[in-house]
Amino acid sequence: MAKPLRIFVSAGEASGDLYGSLLINRMREQMGDVEVFGCGGNKMRAAGLQALVDANDLAMVGLLEVVPGLPRAWKALRRLKRSILARPPDLAVLIDFPDFNLRLAKTLRQAGTPVVYFVAPQVWAWRQGRLKTIRQNVDRLLCIFPFEEEFFRRAGVRAEFVGHPLTELVHPRLGKAEFFTRFELPQDRPLVALLPGSRRGEISLNLPPMLGAAQEILKQKPSYFVMPAANTAGKQWLEAQVRAAGLPLKVLENHAYESLAYSQAAVVASGTAAIEAALLRIPMVVVYRVSRPTYWLAKKLVRTPYYNMVNLVAGKPLVTEYIQDDFQPKNVAREILELLESKQARESLSEGLKEIGEKLQAHGVQQTEQEVQARGQGEPSAIQKRDGAIQRAVAIMESILEKPLAGQRKTVGSI
Repeated sequence: MAKPLRIFVSAGEASGDLYGSLLINRMREQMGDVEVFGCGGNKMRAAGLQALVDANDLAMVGLLEVVPGLPRAWKALRRLKRSILARPPDLAVLIDFPDFNLRLAKTLRQAGTPVVYFVAPQVWAWRQGRLKTIRQNVDRLLCIFPFEEEFFRRAGVRAEFVGHPLTELVHPRLGKAEFFTRFELPQDRPLVALLPGSRRGEISLNLPPMLGAAQEILKQKPSYFVMPAANTAGKQWLEAQVRAAGLPLKVLENHAYESLAYSQAAVVASGTAAIEAALLRIPMVVVYRVSRPTYWLAKKLVRTPYYNMVNLVAGKPLVTEYIQDDFQPKNVAREILELLESKQARESLSEGLKEIGEKLQAHGVQQTEQEVQARGQGEPSAIQKRDGAIQRAVAIMESILEKPLAGQRKTVGSI
């Protein structure tokens, strides 16, 4: 009886843990009996990951704020590297988290393991020196934003846009009437969603001016606010943070998509939540604050025309963004009030966000048979035009496993 495939998977953040769990579930459906081990969080463990490292111990945000967590990260890296070198896996799937995962990619290359990288490092924005590491150590880079594929291919990286996995996932699970009834939300005034982030560190920076904006809105228009609580923050902790503001506000657990979908407008911390709001076509203002030293450093390093991914995908300032010192309560309130007062403004922005959703799907990028063969990606039927990002990614992984790179394996020593 053939031994099951051993697949190493590593993710270090909440979004990566979600994508990792979807990939693991799909791999088990497509490949049958597989042994999956590596680094992940609760969702990946529930999908069957043998977690050598808990990703919850590694979650960090900011450029300088990560310093206290570096000893934990180095310890985790050493453990994973030892495991890889002791018994090299048949395939490795690295998900985002580049400061950590690109170091693992070098070890995996040394071990002769093919590497698939899902969610491309944002080297188009900063630290382009990483391109060499990616080119040398990653066999296939799977991009979830459409503009990334051309950028990486021009740099000599075997990249493919597979679509964004959230396009298949973002939809409310409760109807509007049930949502309002279950949580006793008023229907005689506008509902505004506030999403300050998923980690306590970023929430502590984004929440005060967000609550200030809510207070400014109430001065001019009766409104009600909902704030979905991320599991990584905790509902009780978040309720304690907002209690003193005395706002007509309800913190909801596990209902982010309903909170967005049934609101007239939203104030959203830049990141995955902004993409989710865009997919739900909810008019929004995107905001973000980091520590002053981190912002000073980022201004010198990051080279992009916009801060948030919605505008980068649109290629224009589709949604208003207020970053750092521009993130002031009165600025945010002014924009939200304009959206609440003007149906035309809401509909215009919603229509623009519809185009973002279309761009984030891989529809229309199916290769010809000649293109597929030229890239060594297997038969065209393996990657269907209508497949979602997860299905396309796993099809590519299967094609790599079916055609292992000749002569890759070699004897490795200790690290």
